[in-house]
Amino acid sequence: MTLAKFALVSASTMLLTACVSSQMPTSPASDDVDAAPPPPTVAPNDSSDDQAAACDLEAIQHAIGEPFDEAKVSQLQSDSRARQVRVLRPGDAATMDHRPDRLNIHLDDQDVIEDLRCG
Repeated sequence: MTLAKFALVSASTMLLTACVSSQMPTSPASDDVDAAPPPPTVAPNDSSDDQAAACDLEAIQHAIGEPFDEAKVSQLQSDSRARQVRVLRPGDAATMDHRPDRLNIHLDDQDVIEDLRCG
């Protein structure tokens, strides 16, 4: 009989809890709650800041077809005015984020510069 009483008390408690929580307001209307911040401002894709920060590929096109060595990284970065450089060999994983100020140096299997791209 005690098990039956326990089950009855448990069921009653759950029902009362459900009734009380369903009567609670879903969103407080008090003034002490901060409002959500405004959404961030998104610049258009062709903003002049991106264009100014983009690397200059015309200045380094001569390097395509040349053998790659680590000494060329700083020279290509300087000549292209890139803020970052990423060297990509065949099969390398790369993030897909676009950074106009990053120079991507694409190499072939023999470490020859195959392509140069900003982004």
